[in-house]
Amino acid sequence: MKARLLHPWLTVRTQLVLGAVFIAAGLPKALDPPDFAKAIWNYQLFPACSIHPTALVLPWLEILCGLALCLGIWTRAAASWIAALLLAFTVALSINLARHHPVACGCFGGQDSARSVEARLGDLRWDILRDLGLLLLAAQVLAASASEDKRKAVANPGE
Repeated sequence: MKARLLHPWLTVRTQLVLGAVFIAAGLPKALDPPDFAKAIWNYQLFPACSIHPTALVLPWLEILCGLALCLGIWTRAAASWIAALLLAFTVALSINLARHHPVACGCFGGQDSARSVEARLGDLRWDILRDLGLLLLAAQVLAASASEDKRKAVANPGE
């Protein structure tokens, strides 16, 4: 079972899916930093001085990591950054869910805030589940990368 989960065929497809998701998530934010800054502000978790720098840098980090995964370069670094981002996103969403503070996650650009509080809290639950699923994909890429490094070390012990 472990060999199937770490098989290169699966890893390449996982990288492509995860990379495409992060490119798709980063592009709308990179194109509209003020809207993304507003989404970050709505979380009510960050100091005001950090909102604008985060809104400017985070989308490009997502796009860069997504491209790296799709191109098969710097895969361990890209998957590590993506895993860290997904953990941060999950924590931020979970805190707001626990506070019963429905926020539009801002994940893929603008969201409909005209819905009821309960509907938006339900969306937060789904967003958390989605991020946890994506975290599993990042874990697969990281595990496969570590397995590949171990295989190379055994094949070339002198290097």
